[in-house]
Amino acid sequence: MNKLIGIIGILFVSTAVLAQNANDDYTIENTWGITKNTASGLIGGVVFKKSIRNTSGSFTTYGLELVNFKHPAQLKAVTGTGNSFTLGKVNHLFAIRGQYGRNYVVFQKAPQQGVQISLNLAVGPSIGLEAPYYIEYKQSVRIPYDPSIHFIEDITGRGFIFQGLFKSNIIIGANIKTSLSFEFGSLKSSVSGFEAGFLLDAYARKINMMSTAENYAVWPTAFITLFYGSRK
Repeated sequence: MNKLIGIIGILFVSTAVLAQNANDDYTIENTWGITKNTASGLIGGVVFKKSIRNTSGSFTTYGLELVNFKHPAQLKAVTGTGNSFTLGKVNHLFAIRGQYGRNYVVFQKAPQQGVQISLNLAVGPSIGLEAPYYIEYKQSVRIPYDPSIHFIEDITGRGFIFQGLFKSNIIIGANIKTSLSFEFGSLKSSVSGFEAGFLLDAYARKINMMSTAENYAVWPTAFITLFYGSRK
């Protein structure tokens, strides 16, 4: 961790010189993407970011992220019907993140070729949605899972992922992100690439996701985002 902080600090200081060589062909950039993190399934969520150039050559960024979390103790169980559900899971965690930050160009690519590398720093509020986890019970109804009263042999599957969304408990929190983005593409009006880094969500209380394992209020994750967007 100390080495990581040191590397980020060196990159941050270096931008004071390198940002002055930034390409002035665009002042606004809008990107959207699909993200995957170490506490999510195959697809972690979707992101949107708007960047506006400052007079110093850096960018002010405004971001919105919609992501889901998977508890590290989650374990799939197969029912007698061949379907599966998560043993002991009582709630999903969906997060809505707002982010305000800075983007610093560390390495500027040549016109219409090469790779541009940027350092990204952002903070903002998080809204956690603690949504009931539904199961299919006795092949007849889908209900919120309560391991204390629902016997495994009577469970025949799981409900839809967003089935309990409108019955969610709302937990307020905050997030902080640091990352590097690698931008490709040969067109001045568009951008594509990937962003990789670390993000921490902290909530006002523990998220009650599992009845059979410890639950957490703080979620540190590593992530990667594939993005595409436009510039003008």
